[in-house]
Amino acid sequence: MCVLLPAITVFACPVCEKQQPEILRGITHGAGPNSNWDYVIVWSAVVIVLFTLYFSVKWLIRPGEQSQTHIKRFILDIE
Repeated sequence: MCVLLPAITVFACPVCEKQQPEILRGITHGAGPNSNWDYVIVWSAVVIVLFTLYFSVKWLIRPGEQSQTHIKRFILDIE
């Protein structure tokens, strides 16, 4: 039950629902976007986050450093 409680509070109330544009209706609280620049800013942030997430996961799984003089060799080859 505690897991469902935060999901219930995420949905917008009827007053906020009337203030939102159609695409955001029922999702968010408060006033809607003031201009189209708000959408540009949000989508730019989404692209940056997805780009960063992709390369973070990619380089975490397969880093790609093959040089024997790379600093990771100094740390990993301590004997």
